Amino acid sequence: MVVTMTAAVRTALVTGASRGIGRAVAERLGRNGFVVAVHFREDAAAAKETMSAVEAAGGQAFPIQAELGVPGDIDTLFAGLTAGLAEYGGKLNVLVNNAGIGCKGGVDEITPEQFDRVFAVNVKAPVFLVQRVLPLMPEGGRIVNVSSLASRAAHPQIVGYAMSKGALDVFGRSIAAQLGARGITVNTVAPGLIDTDFHGDRFARPEVLAEAEALSVFGRLGQAGDVADVVAFLASDEARWLTGERIETAGGTRL
Repeated sequence: MVVTMTAAVRTALVTGASRGIGRAVAERLGRNGFVVAVHFREDAAAAKETMSAVEAAGGQAFPIQAELGVPGDIDTLFAGLTAGLAEYGGKLNVLVNNAGIGCKGGVDEITPEQFDRVFAVNVKAPVFLVQRVLPLMPEGGRIVNVSSLASRAAHPQIVGYAMSKGALDVFGRSIAAQLGARGITVNTVAPGLIDTDFHGDRFARPEVLAEAEALSVFGRLGQAGDVADVVAFLASDEARWLTGERIETAGGTRL
């Protein structure tokens, strides 16, 4: 039996959607006619820009403000989600766990506070968000987790971040096996170096930029849209036979 999402109204929640990859994913889903719940931490103006981009692309959008990694985070996010979805039938077809934070430092530098924080945002929040939204997700739903090249290729200078993304990879495979009976697919997208403000001013120096570009077989940095197109595919009916997969969107970095 082929399970498809309803052709009427398709809804998606994208965490960390006010900038970078999250914004590009939200806009791309808008192009496919989705109603997108735009989650953001604190920058309401940036979230509004994302919503405008979604609507300009042909979709609809509503905002959800919630800080992740703090007590009550999922309760706050879920309350905003259910309130926003009420207008569209209350179901959630697609969840994109994109929100995440960095964590600099090798094993000789990382602190317990840094470690707890990066796991709270990058691992704990996605796990318990999935737990909460599953009752809202119909057959044929899609879950896409955004990981990192750092969970495959060694990045000792960001060991806490890399470990958190590795845990997210394992989480995706594990629940893919559990949710297959409901026709829900779970896949992971693992970007390499993407030209967003996640990296701050790291690429402002020409020599640093050139070194980063040389890591890809294409000789350039990735763009947020490169990742968003892959997420949009995984969120579609065309990806119905893919689950438990980790798709590296890194332009052939460290092959």
